[in-house]
Amino acid sequence: MMDFNPVTYAIPVFVVLVVAELLWARKRRADAYESRDTATSLAIGLGSTVAGALTGGAVAALLVWGHGLSPLSIGWVWWAWPLCFVLDDLAYYAFHRSAHRVRWFWASHVNHHSSQHYNLSTALRQSWTGFFALSFIFRLPLALAGFEPGMILICGGINLIYQFWIHTEAIKRMPRWFEAVMNTPSHHRVHHAVNARYLDRNYAGTFIIWDKLFGTFAPEDDADRIRYGIVHQLGSFNVLKAVFHEWLAIGKDVWRAPWRHKLSYLWREPGWTHDGSRETSDMIRARWDRTRRSPADTD
Repeated sequence: MMDFNPVTYAIPVFVVLVVAELLWARKRRADAYESRDTATSLAIGLGSTVAGALTGGAVAALLVWGHGLSPLSIGWVWWAWPLCFVLDDLAYYAFHRSAHRVRWFWASHVNHHSSQHYNLSTALRQSWTGFFALSFIFRLPLALAGFEPGMILICGGINLIYQFWIHTEAIKRMPRWFEAVMNTPSHHRVHHAVNARYLDRNYAGTFIIWDKLFGTFAPEDDADRIRYGIVHQLGSFNVLKAVFHEWLAIGKDVWRAPWRHKLSYLWREPGWTHDGSRETSDMIRARWDRTRRSPADTD
């Protein structure tokens, strides 16, 4: 089962859903798609598929290595599947939160947020450099805990498939009970927003409960229309720029920074500078919070 990738089998469904959303957008939301933006998303998606094919074997080998170190071997028993899926989703939350709070991981993840449109094609903007960024380390604890490497990879693939459908504006809200437990289009629109109140919120993959448990949840506010993209918009449909621009920016910052601050440009949060010349998401949100308070609240 090590060579079974559920995402591969889901690709035809992805294509059908993108076409269906395009037809919906023509009648209901003409600005949901932009041809050059969509082409960029498709190109990034194709590149990520190639990158995954080139590095997937190495990731699987590392999971096998970790599993071999474990004194436990859970095997393929039926109850291990739901347990692995839930724990893998927790591992994804840890990865995703780190991908927004640690610039090294952000450099690999930022291309997913680089579109100023929010539609199903945006979901295809997956990383080309995840292996280089060492993103796989977040799943190693599952192998060390005794879960089968193949099971981990399949659960991770199912998690990725689930996240495809939530990249849409065609669905406003799901039923309340579903919104309470699961990640939904409403919750994930918040995650892709650049509005100050929404920055670095809703990291969930499948279950929104992790954000509620760890204090990173924010509901969508219909009075504050969401703007998508990144804080400093890319301003380009160039695929290579979308994929590599943050890695190049890190290189420039490390080169120019004093020696004592060089590593900080790798491991501190995006926007951090040693001289305070840029803002982090925490600083932007704090500034927004101050401006919305009334004078009476600040006395």
